[in-house]
Amino acid sequence: MHLAEVRLLPPIWTELSARHANRADGLTAAHRARTARGEKHAVEDFLFSYYNTRPSLLRRWHPGPGVVLAPTNDGPAPHAAWRWYRTEPDGDVSLDVPAFLADRGDTVRFIHRLLTATAARPAFTGCFGLHEWAMAYRQDEHRHPLPLRLGQTGTDAVVERHQIRCTHFDAFRFFTPSAAPLNRLQPTRESQPDMEQPGCLHASMDCHKWSMKLGPGVPGALALDCFELAREVRTLDMQASPYDLSPYGLAPVRIETPDGKAAYVERQRALTHRAAELRGRLIEACSVLLRSVAGPVRHRVRQHSP
Repeated sequence: MHLAEVRLLPPIWTELSARHANRADGLTAAHRARTARGEKHAVEDFLFSYYNTRPSLLRRWHPGPGVVLAPTNDGPAPHAAWRWYRTEPDGDVSLDVPAFLADRGDTVRFIHRLLTATAARPAFTGCFGLHEWAMAYRQDEHRHPLPLRLGQTGTDAVVERHQIRCTHFDAFRFFTPSAAPLNRLQPTRESQPDMEQPGCLHASMDCHKWSMKLGPGVPGALALDCFELAREVRTLDMQASPYDLSPYGLAPVRIETPDGKAAYVERQRALTHRAAELRGRLIEACSVLLRSVAGPVRHRVRQHSP
């Protein structure tokens, strides 16, 4: 199948790029300020350290496949110097999809398969964020330099009173040795496409990871939507954890109580709904890339306001 191309004139794509950069800067401003001061943040740093998110790359606007950027009077768009972009003799710049797939085709196919399988399953919302508790179970040293709300004995008791059913390998692999056997499931990297389900907070947060791995294959707005959702998911993830987040002004979601469980599930379902929409857009982005290898058919659009 051929990939139809839309040609954007400079007033359009420069405005889109500037808006994207401003939005990205707003999303990362607090992190960048803390980094400059040498400060750590147990909640938000995860998005940058674990996912290896670089603010400079997050603010870089990609138009996505099938979009051609017409040159300005000063020359081609800055994308001409970026990896996987091609520049035509007339100065038009666009994503070189065959070159991108030559390097990242296996990654695109894996993400497409994983997200499609995840989207096809019903959402399970009975985990109550116990993965963070299992990561602290019967352990003297913990992943975060914060006190446990209930102390070690109280934290261990919560784990032992509940049935743990974590489907996400990248959470399960951090369970303590004592907690791992308590999980009803034993996810592995190999079983990941067969086990991930859309109600999992980490699967929702991972939409950001997959958008980053797809890089220029994902339009900039989708990449920032995924990051913004991941930030909200991470907040709930830690509020429901055994840690005391009062230094950050965050109230706990006390999943050890019936009211706390209800509050967690309500927020979890709202985030799951948003993640489902983003996951669908990521699946479509992968599909567009994989369908487009036959070559483009170009057509132009009139200049208009973004």
